This record gives sequence, structure tokens and C-alpha cells, in this order.
Amino acid sequence: MGRKLPGIGIQTFEKLIKEDCLYIDKTEFVYNMTHGKSNYMFLSRPRRFGKSLLVSTLKSYFEGRRELFKGLAMEHLEKEWTVHPVLHFDMSTAKHAGEKDLILELERKLFQYEKMYGREEADINPNQRLEGLIKRAYEQTGRQVVVLIDEYDAPLLDVMHEDENLPKLRNIMRNFYSPLKACDPYLRFVFLTGITKFSQLSIFSELNNILNISMLPQFAAICGITQEELETRMRTEVEYLAEQLGVTYCETMERLKAHYDGYHFSKQSPDIYNPFSLLNALSTNDIASHWFGSGTPTYLIEMLRRFNVQPSDIGGYDADAADFDAPTEHMTSIVPLLYQSGYITIKGYDNILSLYTLDIPNKEVRIGLMRSLLPNYLHEYTSRGNTTIAKMYGFMLKDDIDGALLLMKTFLGTVPYTSNTDYEGHWQQMMYVIFSLLGAYVDVEVHTRNGRVDMVLRTANKLYIFELKLNKSAETAMQQITLKNYDERFALTGLPVVKVGINFSRETKNIEDWVIE
Repeated sequence: MGRKLPGIGIQTFEKLIKEDCLYIDKTEFVYNMTHGKSNYMFLSRPRRFGKSLLVSTLKSYFEGRRELFKGLAMEHLEKEWTVHPVLHFDMSTAKHAGEKDLILELERKLFQYEKMYGREEADINPNQRLEGLIKRAYEQTGRQVVVLIDEYDAPLLDVMHEDENLPKLRNIMRNFYSPLKACDPYLRFVFLTGITKFSQLSIFSELNNILNISMLPQFAAICGITQEELETRMRTEVEYLAEQLGVTYCETMERLKAHYDGYHFSKQSPDIYNPFSLLNALSTNDIASHWFGSGTPTYLIEMLRRFNVQPSDIGGYDADAADFDAPTEHMTSIVPLLYQSGYITIKGYDNILSLYTLDIPNKEVRIGLMRSLLPNYLHEYTSRGNTTIAKMYGFMLKDDIDGALLLMKTFLGTVPYTSNTDYEGHWQQMMYVIFSLLGAYVDVEVHTRNGRVDMVLRTANKLYIFELKLNKSAETAMQQITLKNYDERFALTGLPVVKVGINFSRETKNIEDWVIE
């Protein structure tokens, strides 16, 4: 195959370079960051999006490791290569920690640098020890200090929905970060990465000179892989994947784009691919849900429940930047968390209205989200439901909606339900989840000139209009589609329109009957 692809666990710039792994050159971004107007920066990106590798690259740069940058943009941009003392804190190791464990973890991180620069007896608390470290590193080296904090919010993410624990852990972290402002004369550069924004942490409430570069167009491609980078730097790997899959290069590119592309982090952003999924697909020769499969954060599912977000409500937002690039600990909407975690992304920008359009980025995220929400409808029968959905996919490939619905009815007949099935919306959302898992385009409550269609499903060959009823009849549902001429709304799609009326029974808690035209 040629070049070595970086392993899943390699997030260290030095190791990547020394092992001669494929590296997409982001060092021009590093140069622009470190030679800009602000010496304090914050970057928010979803998990496994290359933040740690970026921090590691900054560490190697500030340590003056010129030999590692041979052949990269930085080699020609940087002329001085000044060596600075670097304090690098990876907060991902402090996940799932209580108060005592969090303090112990912070002390452990400080101790490794105190072995180099010493510790004063008066430095007791973590914030005092950090302040003392920065000052001694400056005094002992004669150089300003660089502080790099990766995943600064990791200790807080899993308790975001906990009213009791969040304030306690937040106070610990706020105190730890507080010296960054007081030590300004001793600092050359401070960089923090994370997923979310917590307004009550000192980095945002006290460091009023911190520059949030998360949505700046010039840094939109600082993490992730652009379409141009994929086509030019990774063509060999894509060609090899196409060969292994037995399809053409163009077909492989289309599949990679559908699954992993679609991220935008500013109103003027190139297409960004999820780097974790893309590299895993190329490494394993398998276009699968690598990023979503690596772990759905428990806080996300909990927050979706807390805000009573229906599956069909995820995405399709028009929002001002303040609505989604906002602190998350006192959210009145799920949108900031969905955006900052990477489950929705920028899909467009209206210059006149100054509004962003936000939606699910790609097929991997859509299917992953729906798979995570399926247990809300099938409970302990989810694994059997996944098998049924896979078989339904076979029917849909043949445009046999009748066979797919028969299979669904047979399966639902084995699933016991509770009282939450007693309204039409439950069935609408369940079908939305199931058809989304088939990989088809599906939408609910689609407006037409004469009303709203319950659900629209588009496959490669046909467009299906669904009208759903509860304790009425499939004929009644079909009459509504016909009377209101719902199919006129979709005449310009160029696809044959199939009308489907479905009636659910309140008594059997299943599909009662259906009509297809």
C-alpha cells in the first residue's frame, strides 16, 4: 500500500514523524497561531478530531524540535526556533473523577514538572502550585513559558447534567486555571482545547484577552481533513481502498464523502472530513461508523432526554451564532451541545439575515444518532430490531415497501409497549428512526401548499409520501394524501411518487393496516 497510516492511538507529533506515518501538514496554521496578535487562544472541536495532535505539534514547535518539521511548511516559515519551557496538561485523564480524585490528578500532573523546576513549601493548592511552576520555569530558563491544556473540559462533560456535582468540579477547575491571568508577564503562549464552553470557568470569565479561534475562517481547517487534502495528499490510500472494495476510485470518493464529510466550522469553511473515521476507513478497508462507534457520550443521550428532543428534531436549525456557539452549563436549548460535540454542523450562512443553517453533517452521524435513540422505542429488543432493519433494507433496495412494512409489523408484534405509544407522534418518530437507519433521506412534518405530510422518504429510485393515523384506517390516511394533493409538492424531484397510508392500533400497539398507491 505504501505509506504507513497513523494508528488509532497515535496523537503525538514526534511519534508520527519518527515512524514516517502519513501526516497532513497543519504547521502553517501553527505558525499563524503563534505569530498572531493574541498569545491566549481557545479551540473547540468535537472529540477525536485532531486536537491532541495539534497540541502535540505546538509542544514540539515551542521546544525547538526543528528536525521534526523537515519538509513541512513550518521549516520555511520559522527562522528563529526559540526554545521555551512547555507545561503540557492533558485533562482527558481526569474523566469520570469525583472531587478528591480530580484534585489528586491535578497534583500528579503538577508533580511531573515540579521535579524539573522545584516547588515552594507555601505552594499547597493546585492553583498555587501552577502559579509557582510558571514563575520558576521562567526564572530558571530566562524564557517565557508556554502552557498547553488539552481537553480542558474533560472532567466536566460527564457531570454536565448533574446539578450537584457540576458546580463542585467546575470550581476546582476554575481555581486551577486562575493563575493564567496573574502570570501574564511570564507567559509566551497559552492554548486550550475542548469540546464545550463553560462560561463560569476562569478562562472565559477572567481571561478577557483569550481569542476563541473556533469559528474564525482562517482556522476552519486547522483540524480534520479537507476535500483538497484528501484528493491530493491521500489519493494513493483512497485508490488502494477502492481496489479492496472492488469499486472505482470515484465511487469510493463518493462513499467517503457521504459518510465522513460535511463538517464546517465557520461561515466560510472548506468541506471537512472527520479525520478519525477517514483514517480508520483507510486503515481497515471498511467504510463504517468508526467515530460514532468509538463511543457515544453518555451526557449527550442524557441531555437529549432532558430537553425532550425528538429524533426528527436533531438538525434543520436556523440560528444566530450566539445560539450554538454558547456556554453549555446553563443551556436552554440542546443546540450548543449538539454543535460543539459534532452532531450538527454549519451547512449554510445567510449574509442578509446573519443566520446559520445547522444540520447533521453526514451519514455516519445520522445513522449513529438514530441507532443510539432506537432503544427508546424498542427497549431490550433493540438487537433484534437492528436485524429486522437490516432485512428491511433488502426490501427497500428492491423498492418493495409492502415487504418492508410486513416485516416491520411482524417484528413489532413481538415487542411489548408501554403507555407512551398512545399518540400518533410516537409512531411517527419510531418510523423516522427506523427509516433513517436504512440510510435513506427521511423528513417529517413536511410543509405543502395544503398542509403537512407526516413523513417523506426518498430512496435512489422513488419518493414515498407517508400519512399516519392512529385508531382510524389506512384508507382514511390515503384519502388525506389524495384530497390535499400532497404529491404535487414533490413533482419536480423527478422521482416516481408512491403514496402510503398507514394506520396504527391503540389496542395492539402495532401497524393495523396500510394502503399503497
